[in-house]
Amino acid sequence: MGFWIFMLVMNLLIPITMIGFGKMFMRNSPRAINGIFGYRTANSMKNMDTWQFAHKYFGKRWYKLGWLILLPSILGMIPVIGKDDDIVGIVGSVIITIQCVVLILPIFSTEKALKRTFDKDGKRINKEEWEDE
Repeated sequence: MGFWIFMLVMNLLIPITMIGFGKMFMRNSPRAINGIFGYRTANSMKNMDTWQFAHKYFGKRWYKLGWLILLPSILGMIPVIGKDDDIVGIVGSVIITIQCVVLILPIFSTEKALKRTFDKDGKRINKEEWEDE
C-alpha cells in the first residue's frame, strides 16, 4: 500500500504543477525576458509583447489541461490498490508517460499562435488575437 500511495503522489505532481504554473503564467509572465525561467523559445523571447502573449496563451492551456488530466490520473490508480508493486509501478509509469505527452503538447499550439499573431521580427500582425486570448 505504501508504494501505491507513493505512485499516486508522483502521478499528481505533473497535473498540480501544470495547474499552478498555468495559473501563474495566465496572470503574469516573468517580469524580464530571461533564459532561465518561463516559456522560453526563440519566438516568445523576441520582445515583451511576444513574451507576455506566449505566457498567457501557454498558461491557459497548461491550466486547463492540468485540470483535465488530474481526475484520470487519480482514477487510473484506483484499480491497482492492493496489487503487486510491479503492477502498480507499470500503471503509474504509463500514467506519467501520458502526462508527459500532455505536458508538452501546448508548446505546439503556443508556437502556432505566436506565428499567427506576430511576424518574424516579433511585431503584431493581428491585434484581435491578443484580445481574444
